Amino acid sequence: MNMIKKISIVISIVLGACQISWSQNVEMADNFRKEGKIYVVIATICMILVGIAAYLLWLEKRLNDAKNK
Repeated sequence: MNMIKKISIVISIVLGACQISWSQNVEMADNFRKEGKIYVVIATICMILVGIAAYLLWLEKRLNDAKNK
């Protein structure tokens, strides 16, 4: 299975989990929404996920280069 397919599966699972969690009322999240801090939380999570995806792609490239030598 190639890396892009694996990443798309992980993203689908994460989005599915987010959809389930969005349907619930959580007091802490409501407070973050009222104060506008929820955007900071979302931006932080997105940056972490993008960093992990970039690292995995970089690692896959290095492994493929090592395998081809």
